[in-house]
Amino acid sequence: MAEDQHYYPGLEGVVAGETRLSYIDGEAGELVIGGYPLAELAGNATYEETLFLLYEDRLPDADELEAFRDDLAGRRTVDGAVLDVLREAAETGCDAMEALRMGAAAADIGGDGDDRETAKRMVAVLPTVVAAYHRFAEGEAFVEPRADLRHTANYLYMLTGTEPDEAAVRGVETYLNTVIDHGFNASTFTARTIVSTESDIVSAVTGAVGALKGPLHGGAPGPVLDMLLDIDASGDVERWLRERLESGERLMGFGHRVYRARDPRAAVLSTAAREFFDASDEGQAFFETVRSVEDTAVSLLEEYEPDRALETNVEFYTATLLYGAGVPRGLFSASFAVARVGGWTAHALEQLEDNRLIRPRSRYVGERRREWTPADAR
Repeated sequence: MAEDQHYYPGLEGVVAGETRLSYIDGEAGELVIGGYPLAELAGNATYEETLFLLYEDRLPDADELEAFRDDLAGRRTVDGAVLDVLREAAETGCDAMEALRMGAAAADIGGDGDDRETAKRMVAVLPTVVAAYHRFAEGEAFVEPRADLRHTANYLYMLTGTEPDEAAVRGVETYLNTVIDHGFNASTFTARTIVSTESDIVSAVTGAVGALKGPLHGGAPGPVLDMLLDIDASGDVERWLRERLESGERLMGFGHRVYRARDPRAAVLSTAAREFFDASDEGQAFFETVRSVEDTAVSLLEEYEPDRALETNVEFYTATLLYGAGVPRGLFSASFAVARVGGWTAHALEQLEDNRLIRPRSRYVGERRREWTPADAR
C-alpha cells in the first residue's frame, strides 16, 4: 500500500502532539493557560504563579509560592564568562536576540544536568542576560539582580538600575503572563523537537530563541510601535491609515495565523495598557491615539479587505504597553523570550514525560531516474 503523501504547507492543521499547557480556539478567539481562561489568569497572577502552574498543573499555596520565588531568585546570577560574551556582543553591534542566543547557550555553564533544575535556571537567567546586554550596549555598568524583588520587578530593575513603580511592574507582568505559552508555535515546537532527541534543556531554549528571532514570529511589536508613533506625530489617524491601505501596505498589529476573531491576548493587554496609562502621569494622549488607531484600522480593514478576518493581534498592545512601561524598542523581542521561556521549558519537560522522537515525513518532488555522467563528460 502506498504511504500517505498528503502535504500540509507549514504543517497547518496538523496535530503533532498533546499538551495540557494551553488551548487555543482561533475561531472563537479563546486562549486557556493551564486550565484558566487568559483573562482570568494574566492580570491576577504573578509570573512565578503562572510558571508554577505550567510546571505543576496547579497554582501554589502561599508557602509554595514563597519557596518557588526564592528558588528562582537564587538562579539569576551569571558568571564573568557570560558577561564577557554579552559585553563583546554589545560592543560589536549584535542585536538583542543575537546576544540572547549567545547568552542562553552559555548561561548554564557548570549546571548539574537535571532537567527540572535546568528549566528553572533558564527562566531565571534570561532576564539577566537581556538586561546585561542592554546595559553594555548603552555604555552602562551591569546591574546585579536582586533576590528581594519578584521576577518581573527584578527584570525592570536590572534594565535601569532603579526600582520600578508598581504600575510598570503590573503592566509588564500581565504581558509576561499573557505570552508565556501559545500552543505549538514555531519556537515551542522547536524546543519540543530538540528535547525529543534526548538533547538537553539549554539546547532546547537556545534553539527556541533562534526560532523566535525570525521576523515572522517574534519581530512584529517593534514595527507596530514605529507605526503608532508615526501616526501619533501625523495627527490624522484615518488619513495615515487610508494612505497605507491605498498603497497596498500591510497594517502592522492586525491579523493572525491562528485567530479569526480578535486575539484574546490583545483584549487582555488593552485592559492592562489602559490601567497602566490611567495610573501614569503621562502618556494618556498617546494611548487615546492608540485606541483610535485600533478602532479606525479595524473599520478600514473591513472596507478594504472584506473577505479577510483582520482583527487586532497581540503585537498591537504589546508595543503600546512595553513602550509605556519604558522597555526599549530594541528589547521587545527579547522581552517576548523572557516571557515565553516559561512555556518553552514547560513544553520541554512535558515532552520528556512520555517522549517519542519527533520525525515527520517529507514529500519528495525531485527527479528519480537521473543517470550519472563523469565529470569530464559534463
